[in-house]
Formats: sequence, C-alpha cells, structure tokens
Amino acid sequence: MAKASHAAAPAKGLFYDPARRGYATVYRENEPNHCPGCGRTHWLVGRVTAECGFCETALPLASATSQGMRGLFRGHRPIAA
Repeated sequence: MAKASHAAAPAKGLFYDPARRGYATVYRENEPNHCPGCGRTHWLVGRVTAECGFCETALPLASATSQGMRGLFRGHRPIAA
C-alpha cells in the first residue's frame, strides 16, 4: 500500500496550518482592489465581505479576517424566568 504524501500531513500536530494554506485574496481598504473574476474595481463593501459590482465575486475583508468572527456574534444568555 502506498504511503500518504508528507504534504498532506499536518505540521507539528496541528490540524490547521496557515502556512500551507497558500495565497488568499482579500479586499484591502484604502488600496486599489481589482476583482480576480473580471479585473474591475467597483466594490460593494459590507461588514465581512466585499462584492464586485459587475460579476458578483465576493472577497473577505482583510480587516474582518484579522479579527475573526468574534465581533459578529453575541454570546448565549439564558432567558430569565
């Protein structure tokens, strides 16, 4: 039986290794952002993503990926009876 490729194995016991993820396109504020789908620069910017105004390609915001999802959701609070 063939051995699994070393490239697929996690580094040092980690299940997720960001260094192996590769290039990730993100929308950066205050910079020219060309759409990877059509090359144009018209964007509709939301809280978490920016969407191309022409071909509807969506990119995550660089500022949103740095803080994760912690600012979008509130914790569960029990309802007082």
